[in-house]
Amino acid sequence: MNNDQVSVMFAGEEHIKYADLICDLIYESALQRGTGIARRSPDYIIDKIRGEKAVVAMYGDRLIGFSYIESWGHGDYVATSGLIVDPEFRKLGLAARIKNKTFELARRRFPFAKIFSITTSLPVMKLNSRLGYKPVTFSELTTDEEFWRGCEGCVNYDILCRNNRKMCLCYGMLYDPKATLRKQSRTIPYVTWISNKVRKIFHLK
Repeated sequence: MNNDQVSVMFAGEEHIKYADLICDLIYESALQRGTGIARRSPDYIIDKIRGEKAVVAMYGDRLIGFSYIESWGHGDYVATSGLIVDPEFRKLGLAARIKNKTFELARRRFPFAKIFSITTSLPVMKLNSRLGYKPVTFSELTTDEEFWRGCEGCVNYDILCRNNRKMCLCYGMLYDPKATLRKQSRTIPYVTWISNKVRKIFHLK
């Protein structure tokens, strides 16, 4: 199989039938990585698909990847979330294609919004950096209570609460369309990743 055989597209009604599979992939990904991904229900996934806020990767009739967006703070912020790839199709550059399509969706739907991502994954941080995201503290993300309630299903939620939502095991990254564009250093994801490890040792243990 090669990337030409995989279609990455905005999700439509025909993809609703994959909601249970998507939930399972999200949960299995969290277990494999040993990190926190808030568990989602099939109804939640269906809502994102019907709201034209999701991206899918298809190999024929088989769903092999997914991601979605959600707006917060009356549309001032947009989060890209739930990026998953079927284990059989990893290391083929598919995550980058899904991430790029999700970013495109966010920019189309909310062209003036700040786009943010919280993740524990170094590869995702590298993808974000290439798109123009910068590492930020949680205080620079949305203050929308509904967003933070979405973290309650994460295994690390108690850490977030203990630190008054100032830090967790996730990294915060932000794309600001109003900011002056300049070339991102390739070292940013690595520096942020190491910094988070240090914070974990001295603040979260």
